[in-house]
Amino acid sequence: MTDQLTFQNPVTRFPDISPPIQDQPEPGLDQELAPQADRGETSYRGTGRLEGRKALITGADSGIGAAVAIAFAREGADVALSYLPAEEEDAQEIKTLVEEAGRKAFLFPGDLSSREVCVDLVAKTVEALGGLDALVNNAGRQIAVEDIADLPDEQIVDTYETNIIAMFRICQAAIPHMPPGSTIVNTTSIQAYQPSTHLLDYASTKAAINNFTKGLGQQLAPKGIRVNGVAPGPVWTPLQVSDGQPKEALPEFGKQTPLGRAGQPTEMAPAFVFLTSAESSYVIGETVNANGGMPSP
Repeated sequence: MTDQLTFQNPVTRFPDISPPIQDQPEPGLDQELAPQADRGETSYRGTGRLEGRKALITGADSGIGAAVAIAFAREGADVALSYLPAEEEDAQEIKTLVEEAGRKAFLFPGDLSSREVCVDLVAKTVEALGGLDALVNNAGRQIAVEDIADLPDEQIVDTYETNIIAMFRICQAAIPHMPPGSTIVNTTSIQAYQPSTHLLDYASTKAAINNFTKGLGQQLAPKGIRVNGVAPGPVWTPLQVSDGQPKEALPEFGKQTPLGRAGQPTEMAPAFVFLTSAESSYVIGETVNANGGMPSP
């Protein structure tokens, strides 16, 4: 008999949602999202592909980061979860799910727009996990602004510091601790290839992440450390309702994809698992596009 979890139509595997117009203060919480996002809580099945790994995941409290944390734990990794203090409620839930998978979880709240926080995060992670061999740079800030004339200078700086400068700082602190066989996976976006007019600052950071990933991948390859990226398309997360999208656009979110629906966070997790596992040992400086069929280079 065919396993219903291994043979499914991607068009109908997850519901075609039409989210109601809603608003959350930045950064938003998964627990208040309507409809709820699927992070793999009941569906992700691990096979031991990351057994014994020690992973740091930023933006790990909700959305894609939370789905990656759940998947990593069920694949055998212990994880350190980085998130903003305001997201504590979501982070505690993910910690519980990681521990239910039989793995260790450590919570490290802090704002990654601060260099001190980035450096301290790595130090605390190495101490808590007893090392570090998998880094997922996933934290991101996205605020929609329709007209560049209305784009505050403070927002531009904050978006760049959170989305790309933090990656430089965390990698600088982490790489000296990472042995050969370690991996870095950066979250970029379809916005790197198809920028929305209302996301100029966000989209440009994602293009920078693509470039950073390719360059750092070449630099670290001789050391046995692989660097790759994942570029999600429209995925249903709290980022969208905390001013990440124009409110009136929420009911149609993700319907422009060839699959005709938004992605769910759990659909992104396998790409991160693959790029972190030894199965992808010859993959370096690449970006896996998980976007429901939207064309990208």
